[in-house]
Amino acid sequence: MRRTARLLTGTALAVAAVGLAAPAPAHAGEAAATGGLEVYPASVVPGERATVHTVACGADGPAAGDASAVGAGAFPLAPVAGETGTTGRFEVPPSAQPGTYEIVATCGDGGLRVTGDLVVTLTSAREQVYPRGSVKTGVGGALGPDPVQTAAGVAALAVAAAGGTWLLHRRARGDGI
Repeated sequence: MRRTARLLTGTALAVAAVGLAAPAPAHAGEAAATGGLEVYPASVVPGERATVHTVACGADGPAAGDASAVGAGAFPLAPVAGETGTTGRFEVPPSAQPGTYEIVATCGDGGLRVTGDLVVTLTSAREQVYPRGSVKTGVGGALGPDPVQTAAGVAALAVAAAGGTWLLHRRARGDGI
């Protein structure tokens, strides 16, 4: 029994190691994950500019970008001094709807196609949103939004304090409750 367990464990580990070492299947005409299309910022609001960068096309070859999925159309990619790869920019149209869009770059030399995702949201991640208003906890507050309710609460506390004092005074005198 112990030998069978060791044999099965060893076989499972060997299969897992082969699975991890095997290269992932590549689709024809697409770059590997290390040479994909990087989109900055990854999340934008309509009307903002986005930048794409890829090293898959090399620093010398021309490349064309396509952001028609989000409604921005075609844009060029060009080498940038001091960087490897090519970079391009496009503006997300103000009419873009929230969602995730595929941005494509095609290398001119071999027709290599690389893709990246752009997320369009209605609010920017850079904007701070601060809460407004009161919190409805059921406990109340010292200065609620309604002065009439505040006055009624103060009056109820005053009556309770006066009644408690009167009852304690009667008890101390021996009159009973």
